[in-house]
Amino acid sequence: MLQLQPKPASHSRVTLVQVMLPEDANPAGNVHGGTIMKLIDNAAYVVASRHCRMNVVTASVDRINFHSPVFVGNLLHLKANLNWTGKTSMEIGVRVEAEDLKTGNLVHTASAYLTFVALGENGRPQPVSPVLLETDEDRRRFEAAAERVRLRKTGVCRI
Repeated sequence: MLQLQPKPASHSRVTLVQVMLPEDANPAGNVHGGTIMKLIDNAAYVVASRHCRMNVVTASVDRINFHSPVFVGNLLHLKANLNWTGKTSMEIGVRVEAEDLKTGNLVHTASAYLTFVALGENGRPQPVSPVLLETDEDRRRFEAAAERVRLRKTGVCRI
């Protein structure tokens, strides 16, 4: 059986940044939650793809909490990190912050955990490289994610 080499979480980490425009929002200027959810999924997709370098799909999204509104004109920062790897799946955490370009104020607006599965040419799940834990923060994220995975499997996930 092919032994996959561990890859550092730092090699797949990304920050996506996008300005929020009128087409992203309702008439009151609040950005739609669905727009933010799509951007979260895109950021997590990039992390998963960079880690395993094959086709990946979203398997699940844990609860997304919106902590504060995002407005037209805000610069959205999506910070995505590989937290955990299993045999064919990966957990990616995404933190969303909105920057007011006039004041520079940065506000944590949302967070989510997504599970992605790697797929081979045949469309079936394929093994992924283990994540190499380089820092205490990497280890903390991995342990917390492993507990979430355990809870998901029991059907009692309360994130």
